[in-house]
Amino acid sequence: MDAVQDPIIPVIGDWIRQVPGTISLGQGVVHYGPPGAALEAARAALNDPATHHYQNEAGLPPLVERVGAKLRRENGIDMAEGSRVMITAGANMAFMHAILAVTEPGDEIVLPVPFYFNHAMAIEMAGCRVVTVPTDGRYQLRLDAIRRAISDRTRAIVTVSPNNPSGAVFSEPSLREVNALCGERGLYHLADEVYEYFTYGAARHVSPGSFANAAAHTISMYSLSKAYGFAGWRIGYVVYPEHLAAAMMKSQDTILVCPPVISQIAAAAALDVGRAYCAPHVRELSAIRDIVVEELSALAPLGEVAAADGAFYCLLNVHTGMSPLALAERLIREHRVAVVPASAFGMTGGCALRVAYGALQKETVAAGIGRLVTGLREILANPESQIPNPGMEAP
Repeated sequence: MDAVQDPIIPVIGDWIRQVPGTISLGQGVVHYGPPGAALEAARAALNDPATHHYQNEAGLPPLVERVGAKLRRENGIDMAEGSRVMITAGANMAFMHAILAVTEPGDEIVLPVPFYFNHAMAIEMAGCRVVTVPTDGRYQLRLDAIRRAISDRTRAIVTVSPNNPSGAVFSEPSLREVNALCGERGLYHLADEVYEYFTYGAARHVSPGSFANAAAHTISMYSLSKAYGFAGWRIGYVVYPEHLAAAMMKSQDTILVCPPVISQIAAAAALDVGRAYCAPHVRELSAIRDIVVEELSALAPLGEVAAADGAFYCLLNVHTGMSPLALAERLIREHRVAVVPASAFGMTGGCALRVAYGALQKETVAAGIGRLVTGLREILANPESQIPNPGMEAP
């Protein structure tokens, strides 16, 4: 555990608490809550004695049924082709289960950079090794790099699309190539699709589990945290091959026993409302994204931001010799705006920051991004103030 990186969000959160009035562009949350129908279902469940007892380890049958229907309708994944569904306490738990199910200590997992830091942490906690591979200038997958990274100890390749932290939406051809490569080499394709609804412009999300012959080697992870404003309810789900059922159930029973019952009841009601609940919020975020990218692009030549066609993040590359962690702390303490250093996502060269705009509304986006732009201009205008703090190390 000492070798596992410290989670960065609690560090940023602690600094925010020390500076009242800070606008957070840090944690990946949305500004809206669950559908009213989900809240009503949860209230009604309080009077049912079954709510307060252990239930099916894999999830309440009504919720599993709704998830299966959603997967067929929206993702093109048919459970009859040799897959199972498990309800989990969020997609992070789904990923942990998958890693424990498919690896032995010393195995390797391929992560394109930038990666989601909790994925790297889970891999290391399982006694396995993270093998990072670069992406291109638009943070798209590089199949040549992925192929070179595969060894005799490789067990899986991870993709996150739409991507946290870059906001990139991986192309369907590249995802097909990764999935086919996994099938050819006897590897698992771990597909994190938490931000599936959050795409903008012409970008479209595609589920690798829908590809022909993918079911036997594809593990797909989803969550209600973003689309349905369910972050605190901790409900996700995972689709995995039938042959992993025993291993997945061992992990679920040991870590969780069963997902929180009242959260599952609320989740079933949310899925009844469906994707239409998320659609207007995605349209609003699309407009906010345009403002964020436009304002950050105005920082050139002090920094640049890549196009972000999905999720609610973008990566800002800042031209400075400062460490991203030191810069993030100064932005909080001196300018009351929080971002996350991209070093936490495996970006070790240069200084990059992840800017999250999901929690912003139109009335707050100008203030938050304004503080960020003003703060960076002031900090970067003074070369002496950019000397890296030797007492600080990126996580």
